[in-house]
Parts: sequence; C-alpha cells; structure tokens
Amino acid sequence: MPELVQQASAMLENAQRILVLTGAGVSAESGVPTFRSEGGLWRSYRPQELATPEAFQRDPALVWEWYQWRRGLIAECAPNPGHHALARLALRRDGITLVTQNVDGLHHRAARDAADSLGVMNPEPAFPLEVHGALHRDRCSGCGRRTAACTEGDSGPPDCTDCGAPLRPDVVWFGESLDPRVIGAAQEAALHADVCLVAGTSALVYPAAGLPEITRQSDGVVIEVNLAPTPLTASATLSLRGPTGEVLPMIVGS
Repeated sequence: MPELVQQASAMLENAQRILVLTGAGVSAESGVPTFRSEGGLWRSYRPQELATPEAFQRDPALVWEWYQWRRGLIAECAPNPGHHALARLALRRDGITLVTQNVDGLHHRAARDAADSLGVMNPEPAFPLEVHGALHRDRCSGCGRRTAACTEGDSGPPDCTDCGAPLRPDVVWFGESLDPRVIGAAQEAALHADVCLVAGTSALVYPAAGLPEITRQSDGVVIEVNLAPTPLTASATLSLRGPTGEVLPMIVGS
C-alpha cells in the first residue's frame, strides 16, 4: 500500500489536468445514509417510489416531506477528511475538475471550509459538477428557476415567486435525463485529463461511470480508491483499497 500511495501521489503531482469523480462511498464516511440500501425505507416507501416525476405530480406534499427529512439528516453530517483533501487540492492548483454523483452538498461545504483555512476569497474552484443535482437547491417545476433550498416546513412545496409553480428539489429523479450541460462539461474534462481519480464509487451508474474510460482512451491514467473491487478495477492504472477519508489525504496531500 505505501508504494501504491507514492505512485498515485507522483501521478497526481505530475499531471496538468486532473478529473476527480466521487460517489456514495465518500459521503458514507460522513454518515450520509445510502437511500438505495435494503434498509432505505421511509414510512413504508422506498426511494424508487418517491424520487420520480410521477410521484411528485401525484402527491407533491408527500415527496416534499421526504426530501425535507433527508435534508435534515444530511444537515447533521459534516465533510470528512476526503472531502477536505479534495477541496484543498482544487484551491491550491489549477486544472482540477471535481465531479460528484452525490447530491448532499458536502463538497460545497468542504470548499468553503478550505477557502477559509487557506485564506482564499473564492471557494468556487472547489465546487463540483453535480451530475445528479443537489439537495441544497430547489428548482421550479414550471420555469426551471433555481434557488437555495427551502428548509422550513413539511406541509408541501412552496410556490415559485416568478411563475407560481411548485418548487421541487434540484435533483435528477428516476426516469429523468441528466442536465446535458453538466454531464457534457464532465465528459469534456475527462477527455483532456491526464489523470482521472475515482473515489468511493461503485462504477455502475452511467453515464458518470463512463468518465474514467474516456480518460483512459485519451491516454490518461485512472486511479481508483475504494473499499472493494469494482468493474473499474481491472482497467484502472492503480487501484488502492481503503476508506477514501484515509487514502485521499495521503495521495493528494492534507
């Protein structure tokens, strides 16, 4: 393991452009529940029954209540050393693109913490491309206007101040397409990356899971950090086993 850490650190140090892709494993170390798990029930509902446009149309108050509950759980979680290490990397160096499949907003919180600790005025270089959206924002179901999440009340979604349609969480629901601008920017970054660093992801959810392959086919290297082997492991240049909160600070610097 120490030799792999040294190799990974050298690859990152020598890279001009780095794409970082994070998944649920990174946030699980902060205590964020995995809602697709067998125990992911809420009032006898599974996420697949609530996170759909049809469910919101049928019962917007129920769906809104579930998301308010989720937001409350995530508010009690904090970024872990893996989040912080990636945020500091992005603020210290140019050429870093952070992409996340997570919707919890912990990368944003880590970016602000890192900016404060480093004395950097603008945390935005450490903000991720959120391919599945974000719970810390709402989006109007009518006009599409995005606003900071409304966290007060469980009686139902508030109305958009512009068009009057109900607000919804700014996340990608089952059956919906990803924002082409966001996934397009991620794919473009993967195409030009010297290194694709993949942390805490099962490598099963596409199209985000295809980003490392784009880098590999463009003669870049792929570094995987995960607790267990994944479908990506066989093609990765390096694969490091362990919690991302421990391994990431060792290879990108703390």
